[in-house]
Amino acid sequence: MYSSTSASSKKTSRPFQAKLAQLPGSVRTIGLFFAILIVGLAAWQLAVDQGWLMKLVPRPSQVWAAAVDVLGSPFYYAGSNDFGIGFHLLASLERVALGFVLAAIVAVPLGFVIGISETFSKAIDPFVQLLKPVSPLAWLPIGLAVLKSSEGTAIFVIFISSIWPILINTIFGVRSTSGTYLKIARTLEASRWMTIRHVLLPASLPNIVTGLRISLSIAWLVIIAAEMLVGGKGIGYYIWNEWNNLNLASIIVCIILIGLIGLVLDKLLSAVEKRIKYES
Repeated sequence: MYSSTSASSKKTSRPFQAKLAQLPGSVRTIGLFFAILIVGLAAWQLAVDQGWLMKLVPRPSQVWAAAVDVLGSPFYYAGSNDFGIGFHLLASLERVALGFVLAAIVAVPLGFVIGISETFSKAIDPFVQLLKPVSPLAWLPIGLAVLKSSEGTAIFVIFISSIWPILINTIFGVRSTSGTYLKIARTLEASRWMTIRHVLLPASLPNIVTGLRISLSIAWLVIIAAEMLVGGKGIGYYIWNEWNNLNLASIIVCIILIGLIGLVLDKLLSAVEKRIKYES
């Protein structure tokens, strides 16, 4: 009796597994994603209902209500200290863009100089190795003291955190250029500028874009913490303000928004990275 029941269950499970295997990979991926999401939300709801978490922790339904409230009017303006989350996000993105662009402007040319010149590389490398491990937030007091501006300090912190991946990847790209191409350039008596423009830059561009991608992710990560400390306007300041109001539902909404924006920024540079190829 047991063996016949077991055999019949195996027979019924096999057609289901076969049908599941026939589904496109994208459908199975989406199905698995929603299955994990539903299980996670159910576990979250259960943990709150059973009192396993602090009373401050909201239910998923409360987070949804907060999302509707926060995103329903993201650009409302009711005064200098009362405006929608959209303005905070734009302020954070503006700071990230400025600090990131300034870092790229400095790091890429400097990386070429270090990658080309052995003497300059040995002279500048101790400074790079000394400053690179320092936490970006450790620069906040220096920025406030020197710049005397919370806005400038936030951009300065983004600049400091963004410059190292771009610089290191640029140096690596320049030094990884095939020696054959450099010999051909010297044989053709190409000038230093022509060699940089037509040989070194195309060869190192994929590595530079990789550095830009890493730096942008770090910049978006760092700005949240920086804005919590410098205050004023920005998504980091918004989160800290909501914490002071003990509004964890809004904070969770912000976390999801931060993750989505970071995902979009990464995908944009990832698309650029895939289009840039160099055959050595």
